[in-house]
Amino acid sequence: MRRVLIAICMLAAVILSVLPAQADGKGANVYVIPIDETVEQGLYAYLNRAINTAEENNADLIIFDMDTLGGSVDAALKIGNLISNTNTDTVAFVNPLAISAGAYIAFHSDEIYMTPTATMGASAPIDGSGNTAGEKAESMWLAAMAGVAEDHGRDPEIAKAMVTKSIDLPDLKENGKLLTLTAEQAVQVHYSEGTVKNLDALLIKLGFEDANVHTVKLTFAEKIARFITHPVVVPILLSIASLGLVLELYSPGFGVPGAMGLSALLLFFFGHYVAGLAGYESIILFVLGIILIAAEFFLAGGIAGLLGTVAVIGSIIMAGGNLLHMAISIVIALFLSILAIIIMLKVFGKRMNIFKKLILTDSTNTESGYVSNVNRLELIGREGVTVTPLRPSGTVKVDEERLDVVAEGSFIENNTKVKVVKVEGSRIVVREL
Repeated sequence: MRRVLIAICMLAAVILSVLPAQADGKGANVYVIPIDETVEQGLYAYLNRAINTAEENNADLIIFDMDTLGGSVDAALKIGNLISNTNTDTVAFVNPLAISAGAYIAFHSDEIYMTPTATMGASAPIDGSGNTAGEKAESMWLAAMAGVAEDHGRDPEIAKAMVTKSIDLPDLKENGKLLTLTAEQAVQVHYSEGTVKNLDALLIKLGFEDANVHTVKLTFAEKIARFITHPVVVPILLSIASLGLVLELYSPGFGVPGAMGLSALLLFFFGHYVAGLAGYESIILFVLGIILIAAEFFLAGGIAGLLGTVAVIGSIIMAGGNLLHMAISIVIALFLSILAIIIMLKVFGKRMNIFKKLILTDSTNTESGYVSNVNRLELIGREGVTVTPLRPSGTVKVDEERLDVVAEGSFIENNTKVKVVKVEGSRIVVREL
């Protein structure tokens, strides 16, 4: 009997050793990572840190708590790859929105769950003006959406219908409109594994009700980075920087406009550095550009200033990540700067103070009491005798005063009587009598 009990205990130990240690969720680590507001490069930096934190702490599950209307396609592509490359199980919890780029991000999770009022889809790419992007952009995004859906065992045609109106799915949407799935529709087409009321209900459904739940929150620096890298904030920030520096050129000393412009530039580079977009190379290039622009005030030729300007613009483009978006932002900033210069010159009659140190503005004019030569108007009509032949210039003696004159004709001989007929500054014209 004793041997039987020992054998039963050993068998139980073996069975327990092969069972998952956290089958009931007790002691498991679940990391909740919010994905909200606009999808931009700052969000990618935050998610990169959050996922690494979860992996380093041996997370058993990562839940992406989603409430976003989408945003940058570039950022969404990077975030999608980030989620796909993690070895930890992932769940996208649409609570309550995963629109546009948000839907693409959700598709990369192993499973998708939605709240009863949640929606997911409407993923047509749009440009900065809110219009549908070009054919190339739409083709790329269509392939990306369909590819990730198919890779996770979902119907690619449904993903395509979220991008283009040309896909006809009468059971899910009206013809000629983009597809946006409700929670019920998503379950029907296997784009969602279920519908739950809230996060607690989701944990219960997944068997992690007794797990240790950790929420990875944004740091203060990441909040600033997300705000600064927002597609709308970037052109505003660069415009403030350019206007501040332009207005500083019209102000004596260094004042509020200059401080405002430099602060905007520092915020721009700080936000993009935290977001992982601006490396040391872009910051070094920016500093080099400022040095070259400052050197232009001591060097001739304009080459240093031109190279400095190119270096500054190049550093901003490098830090921005998206070439097209940064180019548009810089064009807007330059346009506003030129407009400010025109207004200062034409409306307020201001001139840049900085050029007063480089350009001589003092003049010796008649109004200030300066006279370049004496205008001998009193000589007109007086007579004299040529001392030298006039060919046509020469010397004439008038009342014992020798004058340098010019003959009205081509030649006047020596010892000939002449008369002064015109005086133009230092030029005295005589005529033979």
